[in-house]
Amino acid sequence: MKGFTLLEVMVALAIMAGVVLTVISSVNYHLALATRDREETIALLLARSKVEELEMPDSRDAERKTEGTFAPEWPGYSWKTERAATSVPGFRQLTVTVSWGAERRSVSLEKYQAQKQ
Repeated sequence: MKGFTLLEVMVALAIMAGVVLTVISSVNYHLALATRDREETIALLLARSKVEELEMPDSRDAERKTEGTFAPEWPGYSWKTERAATSVPGFRQLTVTVSWGAERRSVSLEKYQAQKQ
């Protein structure tokens, strides 16, 4: 007789199921990584834009505010700024932190600026 036995078919199906499960879990993992990278990139770009906004000469109103959101363009993202003196005279540290998501993930940028005389 020619053909496959039931045992051979079952072993082949078990191997195929293992391969399919491995591929699906790998795809899910990499999609999660891509999503996380996208969110971090958006947060980093938003933080950079906030730092640039705070550096503009006409940003007196922006300097008074220490936190806010990027709504309506980016409703899930919020920002917070902190200014601190440094150990080097004549410089101050500006930290901008952007938070997002249910887990409140965050990215922080630090910039050292010469103090205005």
